[in-house]
Amino acid sequence: MTKDAIDFKNTNVSTLYRKLLIPTLLGTLSMSAMTTIDGIFVGHAVGSDGVAAVNIVGPVYQVFSGIGLMLGAGCSVVVSIHMARQKIKAARMNLTQALLFSTLLTAMVCVLAMLFPDRSARLLGSSDTLLPLASDYLFWIMPSYVFQMWSLIGLFIIRLDGAPKVAMWCNVVSALMNIVLDWVMIFPLGWGVKGAAVATSISIMTGGIIALAYLLFYARTLSPVMPKLSMKSLRLSLRNIGYHCRIGSPSLLGEMTLAVLIFMGNLMFMRHLGDDGVAAFGIACSIRLSSST
Repeated sequence: MTKDAIDFKNTNVSTLYRKLLIPTLLGTLSMSAMTTIDGIFVGHAVGSDGVAAVNIVGPVYQVFSGIGLMLGAGCSVVVSIHMARQKIKAARMNLTQALLFSTLLTAMVCVLAMLFPDRSARLLGSSDTLLPLASDYLFWIMPSYVFQMWSLIGLFIIRLDGAPKVAMWCNVVSALMNIVLDWVMIFPLGWGVKGAAVATSISIMTGGIIALAYLLFYARTLSPVMPKLSMKSLRLSLRNIGYHCRIGSPSLLGEMTLAVLIFMGNLMFMRHLGDDGVAAFGIACSIRLSSST
């Protein structure tokens, strides 16, 4: 990994652009393909109800993606400033604070949703018909969001550490695993929507583990450090998290806009066209998200 690392200080801008653009583009395209193929498998195996159930849970994914992107973007800016000032310890501490905060916040929400999957699915707009599928999908997909935080924050920092190819492989490996596991769990095993959720969870967890493993064991500069347990450290951590959120808030706003769009669309289509309307809307959302990514 050291051999392939990028030297931001001595490499010219055009070379930096090429080395960062291609891995980032390939990683993003692989995640887009995963979303599209996921919908195709569920649609063929389960039918319109399966697509509708997945789309009911869709806003949850967008919200957690927004939080992860907000913390990742904000943290990367703060970390890069500290690195430019040769304050490596401060840079590492900011990374640690972002990872810990996102993990605790996501874990609390996920536990609540898994304890009350039916109620959570109804809050998201599920009908009585879709409730078994939507709550099942929600229950099995929720644990992966903690790992998604590690992945989203990690991808920003890994690129900043000079290893964009590692960030690319986090996405590529996740996408390939999801496609294979989707097929195995939906078709041969016949697990339906639950299989799609389990496959996606395992894939997201794999990407998160790869990102965290790099940061812990292979990072050249930006590895997490042991946080200090004191009131002063807690106040500084909350202050730094506030900086991250403020800087990265545009990323959260973009994902929240999509979450609200999907949520309100689900409610409107459910009211006027029923479950099949939500399924059709889900297909349109999948195409829209893939093209925008």
